[in-house]
Amino acid sequence: MVYLIAKDALSIYVNPKNPIKNLTVSQLKHIFTGKISNWKNLGGKDTIAIPVIRNNSSGTYLYFKEHVLEGEDYSKNAIVKSTTKEIVKYVEANENAIGYGGMGYKGDIFDSMVNGVEPTGKNVRNDTYPITRYLHFFTTKSPSGISKKFIDWVLSPAGQTIVRKSGFIPLWENNL
Repeated sequence: MVYLIAKDALSIYVNPKNPIKNLTVSQLKHIFTGKISNWKNLGGKDTIAIPVIRNNSSGTYLYFKEHVLEGEDYSKNAIVKSTTKEIVKYVEANENAIGYGGMGYKGDIFDSMVNGVEPTGKNVRNDTYPITRYLHFFTTKSPSGISKKFIDWVLSPAGQTIVRKSGFIPLWENNL
């Protein structure tokens, strides 16, 4: 069985010193596949664009590859990090870096607009932000006992409040 528990968005992280603050999905595809390798091609400085990605065992890596890169391979020049926190740290320290990860991760980074849409809870919920996904629980059979109680709690107002505090988007409006 499948239970929807929250929504998530992949933010595009750029260094605050990078003047590029809005990218299209197509531009992201070209940056992360290596077809665009210089920020000047996007109206920025004449410097190399450094894509920073998760490792290939990450669900975020796979989601981004499928939905943004449309199945194409990542650039062989991409910097690979094991965690989103490491991507954030790399982008913080490197003005020319660009990475991605859950919108709940914070740091000294700028969450770029995508197709002119900001990665906000409202835009994720109404599906105007283009890189969103549902988060699920999967069970092999109809849950009972403690498993059912846990799923019910996660879907309750108290559980959805924790979902929001964890950086994800609750399923219901009253939990923004």
